[in-house]
Amino acid sequence: MTKRASVLFDAPGPKARVRNFIYSVVVVVAVLAGGVWLFLQFQDKGQFTADKWRPFTEAAIWETYLLPGIKGTLVAAVLSIVFALIVGMIFGILRLSDHRTMRGFAGTLVEVARSIPVLILMIFLYAIFSEYKVFDTSQRTLAAVVTALTIYNGSVIAEIVRAGIRSLPKGQSEAAVALGMRKNQLMRLVLLPQAVTAMLPALVSQMVVALKDTALGYLILYTELVRSSFQMGAALQNTIPALLVAGVIMIAFNSALTVLATKLEQRLRTRKKGGAVVAADSILTDAAPGVDLTQK
Repeated sequence: MTKRASVLFDAPGPKARVRNFIYSVVVVVAVLAGGVWLFLQFQDKGQFTADKWRPFTEAAIWETYLLPGIKGTLVAAVLSIVFALIVGMIFGILRLSDHRTMRGFAGTLVEVARSIPVLILMIFLYAIFSEYKVFDTSQRTLAAVVTALTIYNGSVIAEIVRAGIRSLPKGQSEAAVALGMRKNQLMRLVLLPQAVTAMLPALVSQMVVALKDTALGYLILYTELVRSSFQMGAALQNTIPALLVAGVIMIAFNSALTVLATKLEQRLRTRKKGGAVVAADSILTDAAPGVDLTQK
């Protein structure tokens, strides 16, 4: 049984396969050597002694430093992800509007928001909120972090939504219009359900970015995991172990988010394959004149 050739690139020959294998081995060896060297450097500095890691087994340390940081990270990430999805969906659909003014307005806002670094936006919003006392002092940093992440990630998600809908076959829209569907029905019942499945990997990647970017709140004194880890490291004089623990926690959160999204994508694809056909008279509200959709 022969292997199918790819239409995107030529299948590697025997020499190319050997060369690729050698390159892979060299890269793996280099990465392992770098990891061993880093481990030995930490070990020489006494970073893996029991005294350095014993504080992480005490409940008081977690309650004082790590748990508040984890809570701050998760709260900011969840709020910004939810708001960014809403903003991204709205502006992604507006960028596909038939009205040139609306399309241009949405496109300008999206491009401007994508061009501003998140850190600058976060500092600027915190300064505005502090100057005009928009929020309470205790909520000001959270508001600045969530707003900045929502603006940036929402603009990126808007482009993902636009590209996902544009990637669908044009015949689907034409068939829906021919059946008499309105524009909102076309978007809600035909295009978005199919585009969401295709967009899900890109959306998950952007959610991971939003989760990691909550660490930028460190510079505006927001209590999140990295800031709490630095404070714990300074108090206990073991900064490197504290940051390593924070890194492991962030990897666990991102991995859980990726696994959850993968399961959701598999479920959506399974439902799409096994879904029942929706009757036309249950969708359409305006039929062509003289056509009885209920007639057998």
